Amino acid sequence: MRRLVGGWIVFAVLATGALMLARFFAPGRFELELDVYILAVGGLALLELVIVAREAYPRERRSALAAGLERKPVKVPRPPEIERLERELTLATATAFDLHARLRPTLREIAGMRLAMRGQRLDDDGMEALGEELWELVRPDRLPPTDRHLPGISPEELRRVIAQLEAL
Repeated sequence: MRRLVGGWIVFAVLATGALMLARFFAPGRFELELDVYILAVGGLALLELVIVAREAYPRERRSALAAGLERKPVKVPRPPEIERLERELTLATATAFDLHARLRPTLREIAGMRLAMRGQRLDDDGMEALGEELWELVRPDRLPPTDRHLPGISPEELRRVIAQLEAL
């Protein structure tokens, strides 16, 4: 701030010197010279005042209004059904029990709905409509595994089964 005030004083001294020189070389125009002097010194004083005020109250980078109006991106939560299906698929590849107890009912439900859209029933027309691999998983008389810890369905077989369901 001192540097700014010092600059203003230097300019005011220079402007006063210019006024005296103009008064000496053109003595008949004192009113015009005085108006120019007052305009120059007053303009600089006003500029210094604005700079000092701006330093005392610095501008924020963003106004509170702009920050309030800005919409923050909302993280859209994934549907719980998708997360549940992902867990079922992961568990079904791990153990035969999870394949039978968790994924099989979901596959039966999906296959039943797909067949119902075609006017067929899962228990009556399932074997012909679904194909052997998918029917083996969703047939109503499928027994639970004797060893719960056996490996579940392979990812390749699971892809084929899902492709068969999507083809319905």
